[in-house]
Amino acid sequence: MTDCIIIGGGAAGLMAAVTAADYGKTVMLFEKNSRVGRKLLITGKGRCNVTNNCTKEDFFENIPCNGRFLYSSYAAFESGDTMTFFENLGVPLKTERGNRVFPVSDRAEDIVIAFERAVKERSDRITVKNAKVSKVLTEDGRVSGVIAEGIAYHAPSVLIATGGRSYPKTGSDGDGYRFAKELGHKVIPLRPSLVPMVSEEEWCREAMGLSLKNVTLTLIDTADGKKLFSEMGEMLFTHFGVSGPLVLSASGHIRKMERDRYKLVIDLKPALDEKTLDARLQRDFAENANRDFINSLGKLLPAKLIPVIARLSGISEDKKVNQISKKERTELMRLLKDLTVTVKDFRSIDEAIVTGGGVNISEINPKTMESKLVDGLYFAGEVIDVDAYTGGFNLQIAFSTGYAAGINM
Repeated sequence: MTDCIIIGGGAAGLMAAVTAADYGKTVMLFEKNSRVGRKLLITGKGRCNVTNNCTKEDFFENIPCNGRFLYSSYAAFESGDTMTFFENLGVPLKTERGNRVFPVSDRAEDIVIAFERAVKERSDRITVKNAKVSKVLTEDGRVSGVIAEGIAYHAPSVLIATGGRSYPKTGSDGDGYRFAKELGHKVIPLRPSLVPMVSEEEWCREAMGLSLKNVTLTLIDTADGKKLFSEMGEMLFTHFGVSGPLVLSASGHIRKMERDRYKLVIDLKPALDEKTLDARLQRDFAENANRDFINSLGKLLPAKLIPVIARLSGISEDKKVNQISKKERTELMRLLKDLTVTVKDFRSIDEAIVTGGGVNISEINPKTMESKLVDGLYFAGEVIDVDAYTGGFNLQIAFSTGYAAGINM
């Protein structure tokens, strides 16, 4: 018999295991993959955005779903604690734009190696089992252990830290929600959060592979005309529509993921107001006065967008630049400032960075992460109905709730 069983060797489970071991508990960590931290390896485009180096106020402003639930756990283990934790494990960190924190090496692998080293250093108290848990056992209203690959393992405390449903190939296949339901917990319906979007417009496919930098993306709810998000940064055109940091961030501001309800407006030239942009267009046109319109946009736009913008402008591709009217130039300028993408749909939860929904927070003690329904049962990380915007906030949630569960187990 061991003191604690942890199901899931991701961010929350690993933090809980190390924390519980440091408080003298013996831990059995179950991870179905051959290696812990598999999903950590792909976070932040393989760089691992471990946390956000922000104030407490800023942190909670970036938690749109059930942020209050995290007050106690974040107070016990905040962003600065996460940074200290990894630096003490030998991983130098750096803070980038938006207070995002990454390893100096830009290698997510270093974060996983640090966790593996931490587990190895506590091998007298932490045992890692590469086995799939199929059931959580209970006896007289409290947990008593788990069954993994036909074998029963017993412990008075069990933590479910299985992640969400996103990226199932990394092991996040939704087992935790099944365990929670079997134990009497309510699971708020799952939805993709931080997810790419499918466009109505075919021209997005034409621009597939094009990454736009230093553009402003605005998300609008067409049901009421409300602006839900607007930020400058980077986005990407794909075979289905749009993705990239700005698009993922924008999706995190959507609570009702309804088809054909939202639109994205791209300002391709956010540094230029309309007057300045018009002057720029007139200057470019003067330099290309005798050229065809399609051949005059090279300094203004990336090559993949030139035929798209030319077509959307309504100006004939072979029209000489010196014949373009002021009205036509004004329409071109509007396109550059307000290029619109209609959101037809969202990609599946399998492609979402984060799973929205999860175990109902009203059934979990926010200070300890222990179930209010089953003694000795704990939850941490993405399996809980809490999610955040991009920028390291979701991993910090995993670390804070994992720490709280670990210290209380």
